[in-house]
Amino acid sequence: MSTFSVPTREEVSENNQAIFDNLEKGLGFVPNLYAYYAKNETALADYLALQNRKSTLKAKEREVINLVVSEYNGCKYCQSAHTVLGGMNGFTEEQILELRGGTASFDTKTDALVKFTLSAAANKGKASAESLAAFFAAGYTEANLIDVVIIIGDKTISNYIHNLAGFAIDFPLAQELKAELV
Repeated sequence: MSTFSVPTREEVSENNQAIFDNLEKGLGFVPNLYAYYAKNETALADYLALQNRKSTLKAKEREVINLVVSEYNGCKYCQSAHTVLGGMNGFTEEQILELRGGTASFDTKTDALVKFTLSAAANKGKASAESLAAFFAAGYTEANLIDVVIIIGDKTISNYIHNLAGFAIDFPLAQELKAELV
């Protein structure tokens, strides 16, 4: 049980209340992760700006990175949220589990992205030569590489916030994998 609480709208600043209102309009609710960021005056707006920045990667590719990194970092909140988002981006339940497990046998380009992401995250940016070569051979560019690293950082931030605070998960719980990643 977490000793960290998620603030209500009334407990956050006016600026964060306005962001809560926009999230409520757009998503239908304010996810606990976002609400928790609002304990800090600027963190929620800063995080949303990072998360919503323009990228060279498609939404589906960003979800691949989010799923892999959340699994690697052991963040149940983000595994659950991105399982839902992965489904909304066209992945099947089986594909999502496979992505979280570190492979994508259903698509070679996606598999290269998964393996590069996992190698970069697990090796603190020092991805294996093999995963880097496969990433570029799959058609990704150096601009894509930069975006992958930014998304790894984005997801690591939210993974660490939840892993530290442990507030309630307000998405359907993601299925446990049978084996640990890496």
